[in-house]
Amino acid sequence: MNDPLYTTEALSTGAGRDGHVRSTDGRVDLDLAVPKGMGGSGDGANPEELFAAGYAACFHSALQGVARAQKVKVTDSSVGARVQIGPNGQGGFELAVELEVTMPGVPHEQAQELAEAAHQVCPYSNATRGNIEVKLSVVED
Repeated sequence: MNDPLYTTEALSTGAGRDGHVRSTDGRVDLDLAVPKGMGGSGDGANPEELFAAGYAACFHSALQGVARAQKVKVTDSSVGARVQIGPNGQGGFELAVELEVTMPGVPHEQAQELAEAAHQVCPYSNATRGNIEVKLSVVED
């Protein structure tokens, strides 16, 4: 990348999924634990939760930016991200994401168009495109 707007760093210590992560500025400082569904204790955050939170926030920002650019008033919108992990059939693992967008007061067809436009500009969407399955839906609530 020639001209980054922002750079951040984080360090994982301990045993990876059963360890600790901390960003260099200390804003992210979490114990991690393997989820119960994967045979762990579930007593800490996990990478999939962090990915879901980051994707939801990033996509929501892209959605609001696209709406502003198109002069569409959007209030009380939300984006939920569901991240799944499972075997890829080749001895490894893969992720899948479902993004659920809610835009009260915006007609469904217009909300769908805004969500699809956001999917083209969101950095997480651009990073995952062609790599993992991402389902995008607009819902009423």
